[in-house]
Amino acid sequence: MFFVDTIEVAGLGNRSYLAGGERTAVVVDPPRDIDRVIAAAARRGVRVSHVVETHLHNDYVTGGLELARVTGAAYLVPAGARVSYRRVSVHDGDRHDIDTPAGLALRALATPGHTPHHTSYVLEENGTAVAVFTGGSLLIGTVGRPDLVEPRLTEQLARAQHASAHRLAAELPDGTEVLPTHGFGSFCSSGQAQGASSTIGKEKASNEALLRDADDFVADLLAGLDDIPAYYTHMGPANAAGPAPVDLTPPAVADAEEIASRLAAGEWVVDLRHRLAFAEGHVAGSFNFEAAGQLATYLAWLIPWGKPVTLLAESPGQLAAVQRELARVGIDRPAAAATGGPEQWVRRGEALASFPRATFADLAAHPEPGVVVLDVRRDGERSGGYVEGSVHIPLHTLPGRLAEVPGGQVWVHCGGGMRAAIAASLLDAAGRDVVAVDDSFDAAGKAGLTIRTR
Repeated sequence: MFFVDTIEVAGLGNRSYLAGGERTAVVVDPPRDIDRVIAAAARRGVRVSHVVETHLHNDYVTGGLELARVTGAAYLVPAGARVSYRRVSVHDGDRHDIDTPAGLALRALATPGHTPHHTSYVLEENGTAVAVFTGGSLLIGTVGRPDLVEPRLTEQLARAQHASAHRLAAELPDGTEVLPTHGFGSFCSSGQAQGASSTIGKEKASNEALLRDADDFVADLLAGLDDIPAYYTHMGPANAAGPAPVDLTPPAVADAEEIASRLAAGEWVVDLRHRLAFAEGHVAGSFNFEAAGQLATYLAWLIPWGKPVTLLAESPGQLAAVQRELARVGIDRPAAAATGGPEQWVRRGEALASFPRATFADLAAHPEPGVVVLDVRRDGERSGGYVEGSVHIPLHTLPGRLAEVPGGQVWVHCGGGMRAAIAASLLDAAGRDVVAVDDSFDAAGKAGLTIRTR
């Protein structure tokens, strides 16, 4: 008998896996905070004998090297990946025994496309394929994006991605479970995952990569690619060099004076509370990235890389969770932190800043001229429909384009409210009169606003 445990990394839209038998197990694409993986292995009562990477990741810092060091496991990395540390180079067709009494082994399948060296791993029980760890190759209902390595290679990798999906479908039984790393909200996915689980047979019936010829599939895949998070630039090199062990000890405590001083120095002070609480009262100049949202992705995308960040949290637990999440994308140590509420974060006599929230119905009923409607969704979202007359500046470009926002009161919206809150905090910190539209974009047309399409 074998088991496969999923280790969710929901904030990044990824999954890692622990798979094995009664005695030993393999870990696939582990997150940087390896204590979660070690705890999962301890619950199963197994020793981690192998740690494998499907590819050098572009969206997070791996914990693979450190996990292999701590557990004494063999560290398997595709041979084509250029790294600066010792590893077991994996080639197409290589087999590694995972749990001999259970008849478990891993077989490597070269599946280039997401990266040139991408490798999937087939989990076999007594020679029969039972699952395949597909990393960023064949995802649930889609495939990994092929444009993260080098622009000149994108079309070539897109065609390789199509071929790799077909190889997996041709060589594996229909009942083989498909276990991807990306595709659950990750920007490494070229489309939205369709469901939580799948098999090769289900993908044959539903995945566009397996239903369409290469030319049509590649054309649509390339046309649908959206912007790449800026922090991805730093992930591949970090993983190739060998990430340092993560340090999750609490950061230094900041009082109101230090918070003010850091703001005056141009550093980022990030309020992790819910957008409703932030809008009602916050430290002037601070930015709102909700702890419960895709915080790591958007904060790492927007912040100038290497700029010190101070975190303001409701509780030590919230702070610790966010610190862990940020470490996964290479924001290792907050400069400082504070917990509690905004009244504790401002100096005596200083007032809290605030701004109103609204719905699309409120916007439709707003008669005043000169109101600016700012859409901060990505290009692909806007192409499906937008409010007539709205200004479009995607959130990830807004910090460098604040001067392009026309004068007047700014009603800022996204697709659901979270990104609008981030944008509203950026505008508020810049001294703009802002209203955060905290509503689903589906409500805009129903409210009577005119929706245009390209």
